[in-house]
Amino acid sequence: MPIREIRILGDPVLRKRAEEVSSFDAELDRLVQDMFATMYHARGIGLAAPQVGVSLRVMVLDLGEADEEGLGPFALVNPKLVEASRKTARSAEGCLSIPGVEEVVERPESVVMEGFTPKGEPRIVQASGLMARALQHELDHLDGILFIDRLSPLKRQLLLKKWQRLQAEEVAS
Repeated sequence: MPIREIRILGDPVLRKRAEEVSSFDAELDRLVQDMFATMYHARGIGLAAPQVGVSLRVMVLDLGEADEEGLGPFALVNPKLVEASRKTARSAEGCLSIPGVEEVVERPESVVMEGFTPKGEPRIVQASGLMARALQHELDHLDGILFIDRLSPLKRQLLLKKWQRLQAEEVAS
């Protein structure tokens, strides 16, 4: 299970709508295992395939001790949002593809998603709280949307300036 390079803001793969998975095979299994290894290595709670440069509709999630839904680590292939609550919640989000920054994003508080396991078995996930937020964040990645796109233009501009400063400092050190 090699650790794959996480693509960062500016990589075109992050802005493309990912393709549907059509083959539930050993190659998909390898991708999912690599994604879990990469996510754990980066200390994330979710990762979408475009973040490792693969334009396929695959996400992995593991909230660890914060998993109130009891779902444990899981992958969802070709996910579709089928229901979202009208009630919303605001909470800070960060992203492995925009390291070092976070901002408050408003999203539906609970969701229902349908998709498949990596073996091609149908799966329905009902989630609220942090898991619902993580599912929506990763689904956005599969649609070429980043959390910064959900911010006001002013907040997005300020966050991007901060991120660019952090990137410049990293290069300088």
